[in-house]
Amino acid sequence: MHIILGGNGHVGSAVAQTLLSQGEPVTIVSRSCASIPKWHKRGAMVEVVDVHNTVELRRVFALGKRLFLLNPPADPATDTDVEERKSLASILEAITDSGLEKIVAESTYGAQPGSQIGDLGVLYEMEQQLAAQSIPFSIIRAAYYMSNWDFSLQSAKQDGVIYTFFPTDFALPMVAPRDIGQLAARLMKQPIENTGLHNIEGPERYSSLNVAQAFAKVLLKPVKVMETPRHQWIKTMQNMGFSNSAAASFSNMTTLALEAEMPPRDLVTRGVVSLESYIAELAHSVV
Repeated sequence: MHIILGGNGHVGSAVAQTLLSQGEPVTIVSRSCASIPKWHKRGAMVEVVDVHNTVELRRVFALGKRLFLLNPPADPATDTDVEERKSLASILEAITDSGLEKIVAESTYGAQPGSQIGDLGVLYEMEQQLAAQSIPFSIIRAAYYMSNWDFSLQSAKQDGVIYTFFPTDFALPMVAPRDIGQLAARLMKQPIENTGLHNIEGPERYSSLNVAQAFAKVLLKPVKVMETPRHQWIKTMQNMGFSNSAAASFSNMTTLALEAEMPPRDLVTRGVVSLESYIAELAHSVV
């Protein structure tokens, strides 16, 4: 049995759906009952558990042998670094004595030690703590999710504009959740001794201008890019509902993303889903 944390998100659902399509047994860990009918129809089991309930989480982990570990994102209205470290601590404690044979954990490009740098710091700590325990594990360091552009569809349709914190011509490694799902499912099924670090990104590196062009093509209208100047980042995030601490953390993470060295392409798994095809599928799915 494969246990999937974050199974209702873009990446976790892609992992689960890939495994189910291959005839593998899957249990989704969900925070609510709402998704139960959907997953039962697809052939998966669902366990409704709060990830902060370590005892219940360990009980669910004991139902399976392989775990896809995705630390759930915290509400940006909270102190996200604090909340995500709390959920991660519960997950890692629940792994102990769970009977799991292998873990595949979702991390990120640019993971590094540090405080108030968002996922870069929290997920680096996850990697280090997995290395300190005894269950064999693999790490997936994923590029910027193409699904992070989903929220831009509305402004592209209504106003012909998308907004970005990145310089408009800055080429960024991006990856579709479906490609991560394919890689994660493959790692989940491999022998337990097959471990290691895996970088994944899409077939090309893309800029915000490329994103606008992809929206323009599918929407059949001009779409322009509006870059938010760095000195306005925190205020803009606060206006979006971010707490002061979350805005500072996200701002620091964005700065590091702009300055980061990317992994050499010969050490990267290349996905097959292009940005253009991802945006086209997104637009058609909500028509």
